[in-house]
Amino acid sequence: MSTDASTDWQAWHEPYTDPTSPLSRRLAIVQRHIGAWLEGRGGVPARVLSLCAGDGRDLLGVLRDRGDRDDVEATLVELDAGLVATARASAATLATARVRVLEGDAALVDLWADAVPADLVLLCGVLGNISDADVERTLATLPELCADDATVVWTRSRRDPDLTPAIRNWLSGNGFAEVAFEAPDDVLFSVGVHRYAGTPRPVRQGRRLFTFTT
Repeated sequence: MSTDASTDWQAWHEPYTDPTSPLSRRLAIVQRHIGAWLEGRGGVPARVLSLCAGDGRDLLGVLRDRGDRDDVEATLVELDAGLVATARASAATLATARVRVLEGDAALVDLWADAVPADLVLLCGVLGNISDADVERTLATLPELCADDATVVWTRSRRDPDLTPAIRNWLSGNGFAEVAFEAPDDVLFSVGVHRYAGTPRPVRQGRRLFTFTT
């Protein structure tokens, strides 16, 4: 997750144990969209990149129940060693599924550059923990991460000041078409799904995309 030692990211995951918590509800929406994306692939091999992946439950929880999981080659990037260990243990239960969990700072392009272009990019729990300028920079870099017709799933709180309208505009300006935007009235989280309609660009290495602020 973050280089900020003041945040206990494993404790941050504890609300997942309550299926009614906002975090669990957000997870269910993200997993539903990942499942729909896989259904739409129809068994065509795909590459997935998840940045600041936590324990990987958004993707791995979907792959666990699918017969087409072997069609997916996934790279999960996470800094917290405990979450990495949990993700690797979960991935190991998927038998032949091709899942790689990298321990390191997901903001550093060189760490995961060999995993792009990806057909699905997950930015869940990222955009709400970095500066607005870093959000804009990261979204502008997505064409370097995406294959033709790739899908991006992202999350962001709508607490004031709500940045989600700007995020949606920035994605549109970078060649992405909105597939879905879910923002339940009784909670502050939102989940966006965008499809890349532009031309993929070569990834430029040697860069840091963002710095966690929380």
